[in-house]
Amino acid sequence: MTLLRKIALGVAGALACFGVAQAQTPETLRVATDATFMPFEFQENGKLTGFDIELVEALAQKMGKKVEWTSIDFKGLIPGLLAKRFDMAVSAIYITDERKKVVDFTDPYYPGGLVMLVKKDNTTIKGPEDLDGKKVSVQVGTKSVAYLQEKFPKVERVEVEKNQEMFNLVEIGRVDAAVTGKPAAKLFAKSRPGVKVIDKQLTVEEYGMAVRKDLPELTKELNQALAKVKADGTYDKLVQKWFEAGN
Repeated sequence: MTLLRKIALGVAGALACFGVAQAQTPETLRVATDATFMPFEFQENGKLTGFDIELVEALAQKMGKKVEWTSIDFKGLIPGLLAKRFDMAVSAIYITDERKKVVDFTDPYYPGGLVMLVKKDNTTIKGPEDLDGKKVSVQVGTKSVAYLQEKFPKVERVEVEKNQEMFNLVEIGRVDAAVTGKPAAKLFAKSRPGVKVIDKQLTVEEYGMAVRKDLPELTKELNQALAKVKADGTYDKLVQKWFEAGN
């Protein structure tokens, strides 16, 4: 074996060990989120907060771990998991068969579904069948994009990076509607009298926490912790705080 080959094998071995060390974070949950989606995750006074944030912190406490948060755009969550930049992603992610091909999901932790947000005086959109031919804003990388492509190909999609941009386009009349998750749409409509959520939903789905496929034990631990916070009342308190208080 030549000296050059020995050096090459040594470097490869060191990199392999480094990769394993990165994958094993026994005391820390490395979690990514796109903190622009109230009430699930957003920033307040410079700090992450919201239902997802507090739920993950509660799960971590049950697991005896601390949480290391990474904030990135929604479209980067799944690619970041595949690149092992973090261990899990929590950002109001719908569990879909397509996503399950590349990441694992915890048990569902909250029911949702896609809805339409329109201006209050909009009388042309009363149900999903009215979307054809309309201009609709959606957030890049979300389920809304693929859903409209498949179910309503005649819709003119306006894809934006951030959730708030999507809502703003509705308010200023640049689009006819926004298609997004029900909890966030209802919260936004509650704070803005100029818009409304159409009662007839596009889909009924569930949110899950996405976990790297090479960390099956982590998925198992998260499910066990989720069961514990549901059993001791922590989960119900968070739901009341973020979705039901004041309604």
